[in-house]
Amino acid sequence: MQGRQPPSLELDDKTRQTLQNYTRRHLTPQQLVLRARIVLLAADGKTNAQIGREMQVTEDTARLWRNRWLSFAGIPMEELSIDERLEDAPRPGAPAKFSAEQVCQIVALACEAPEKSGRPISQWTGRELADEVIVKGIVETISPRHVGRLLKRGISSHISFVTG
Repeated sequence: MQGRQPPSLELDDKTRQTLQNYTRRHLTPQQLVLRARIVLLAADGKTNAQIGREMQVTEDTARLWRNRWLSFAGIPMEELSIDERLEDAPRPGAPAKFSAEQVCQIVALACEAPEKSGRPISQWTGRELADEVIVKGIVETISPRHVGRLLKRGISSHISFVTG
């Protein structure tokens, strides 16, 4: 007994060739290569179960990327690149509490000597830095622990957008 056939996915020659080239590029992240291969196999008429077995992924993963690709079918390639079509969907969760500019100001303050802000200490502590950030009006409220987390990941993830 066969299950329901998945929706058919058709690719024009140019898109197929672009996806095939995409899977051969050395700098393409492997996660995106996998997704591109799933799309190519779906366009070849394979079922989600067949794709899952061949690519060693779950049937749900094959279904997800087939359907995600189909959801962009009406959008021309010039408007939405292959990278954009194959990237992860935004994840749910609370929006960021602080803007990138605020994080930059917190990191910049942490790089200054505490004496410059009139603090009688030689090194910043989480408490001292949180208090100074509030006094300077950078943010209304922040915990010492959150300041530490921002500094820990702020150097690499938040500052890279300024130079990159």
